[in-house]
Amino acid sequence: MTTQVRPSRTAGPQPSEAHPHHERRWLILAVLGLAQLMVVLDATIVNIALPSAQQALGFSNGDRQWIVTGYALAFGALLPLGGRVGDLIGRKNSLLIGLIGFALASAVGGAAQGFGMLVTARAAQGVFGALLAPAVLSLLTTTFADAKERAKAFGIYGAIAGAGGAIGLLLGGVLTEYLNWRWSLYVNVIFAVAAATGGALLLVNQRADGRNNRLDVPGALTVSAGLFAVVYGFANAETHAWSDAKVWGWLTAAGILLAVFVAIQSRVAHPLIPLRVLLDRTRGGALLAVLLLGIGMFAVFLFLTYYLQQNLGFSPIRSGVAFLPMIGALSVTATVATSLVVPRVGARPLIPAGFLLGSAGMLWLTQLGTGSSYAGNVLGPLLVMGVGVGLAMAPAMTAGTSGVGSEDAGVASALVNTAQQVGGSVGTAVLSSIAASSLTDYLVGKAATPATLAAATIHSYTTTFAWVAGFFALGAIVSGLLLPSGPLRTNPDAAPAGHI
Repeated sequence: MTTQVRPSRTAGPQPSEAHPHHERRWLILAVLGLAQLMVVLDATIVNIALPSAQQALGFSNGDRQWIVTGYALAFGALLPLGGRVGDLIGRKNSLLIGLIGFALASAVGGAAQGFGMLVTARAAQGVFGALLAPAVLSLLTTTFADAKERAKAFGIYGAIAGAGGAIGLLLGGVLTEYLNWRWSLYVNVIFAVAAATGGALLLVNQRADGRNNRLDVPGALTVSAGLFAVVYGFANAETHAWSDAKVWGWLTAAGILLAVFVAIQSRVAHPLIPLRVLLDRTRGGALLAVLLLGIGMFAVFLFLTYYLQQNLGFSPIRSGVAFLPMIGALSVTATVATSLVVPRVGARPLIPAGFLLGSAGMLWLTQLGTGSSYAGNVLGPLLVMGVGVGLAMAPAMTAGTSGVGSEDAGVASALVNTAQQVGGSVGTAVLSSIAASSLTDYLVGKAATPATLAAATIHSYTTTFAWVAGFFALGAIVSGLLLPSGPLRTNPDAAPAGHI
């Protein structure tokens, strides 16, 4: 009896032949890191410049939130579609179109002469960001074939994703203080041109093979509308009561639309998001982890920035510098954890541990009072938070794209970005609402003296930090239960299926 030996799936061309980016992979990582930094920091860099922009253009406080929300709506709603488009037209094409479009939208926003022009430009940034962000992550996934090198690359990427918000605060402060608010948008043109030039020179266009080359239009419409309704509903919660139809009505619509989307994905031949990608235990647990991290990171950057500037009297630049120890701890931890630990033991030990450290850091911040100082009461929690987020963020992003074939790389990448974006949007609304309610409750029956107002403000921050500690504790439980033990699965088909 003759035994037939099946050829190994890993046999075949050498890395440089099978993966056209192999020889240039570290230069490509620099390009992708620059593009990702631009997208991430843009979520916070404009926040610092908003007061100056509002004064210059004369729009109201009610309109002000839409400068931030307009970007989040377009970005969050279109990410799944952007990921699939990248699979269809090629990831290099998707990256370059996204970068050029983002640069043009940023230039228009920087030159805005009124509110309408500025909010339209911000929405356009979100549209092109939704094309750009999944392309970055899927190119990262397909460029690094070796498990150890991929882990190191994801460590660097995770550090950028985690620290980008704080870098945006610092850069926004510098640009606003020494130039003007318009440069918080113009600076994107510099990032985009540099990244697009590198991408054009270094990348080969990669796309999924022809087995899944149709766009699921009903799926695209329902998931985009559903995600829009999620972000819009929570955005309304910042200015309306939760019992208002503008909040619960939109959130109800979101639930219905997303349920319809799942039903469509289970029936169509070429789904926008194949359920095999979404329902995988590892990726599902990782996506929930990224979502909860997105909620918590918002609290650190927004409410601590308020505390530093309004209570400790820090300037915008000094506030940004105050986050540098956290950035350093996060970057080192993320890189070391994913390059040395994840390949050996997987993500399960790291993500829950990171959440628990993050929860401890947030509980520490609940001790802030009117007599607190940065060195004595903020620096320590920031370092703990940096280590915790570094342990959780990069491994979660690695797990979120693990084991996918090349035809699903863009979709898996888009889901990770969507989880982070929706988490940040939900965090913005929920935590702002919690802070406002706790401020009002604290002042009931008290005279509105400056000392009382200061104490009430800090109470609103510490209440929010306590809620985030709870979210992080939930993240530890969820990731500990859902994520399987052992090294992450790799898929030889995650390498590029072809290039054009």
